[in-house]
Amino acid sequence: MDEAITTLRSVRHFQPNPVPRVTIEQVINVARWTGSARNRQPWRFVAVTDPRMRGALSRFGDYAMLLSRAPLVLVLLSEDNGMGDTEFDLGRIAQSVCLAAQQRGLGSCVTTFHPDENVRQAADILAAPPGWLPRHAIALGYTDDENHRSPTAIPLGRLSVDDLLTWVP
Repeated sequence: MDEAITTLRSVRHFQPNPVPRVTIEQVINVARWTGSARNRQPWRFVAVTDPRMRGALSRFGDYAMLLSRAPLVLVLLSEDNGMGDTEFDLGRIAQSVCLAAQQRGLGSCVTTFHPDENVRQAADILAAPPGWLPRHAIALGYTDDENHRSPTAIPLGRLSVDDLLTWVP
């Protein structure tokens, strides 16, 4: 498991090959076991393969543009329940999806739809059920190794354990 976490990267360049439906169903089957506060499971998923819809979704946030390049976009719907831990649970399920996808040879990148007007527009085009908000999406596909660059906002790598961890006696 350590290697799965330490090798997971955000992929922004994909081959045009479609992702088989069975593969996405396997990813969701594994990810659905992710823990959530009070086992509420405040998430639902919408798999989007249509190029026009992926293009529309790519305009709903500053960093969403990569969604138009991915052969599959998995939109995460979060329950609009006013509970503070719902977004935390969505982060957990997103990580599980990315790890399960990586195990099946897929690259992934999580993005966020914002501001709220973009969330409302995304909900409209996805025909999201009432009470469910599309705040996040995951681009999924087979990594284009020829075009896979790893731009990063953290050019120095990861902080060390000593920089991150404080012990209190």
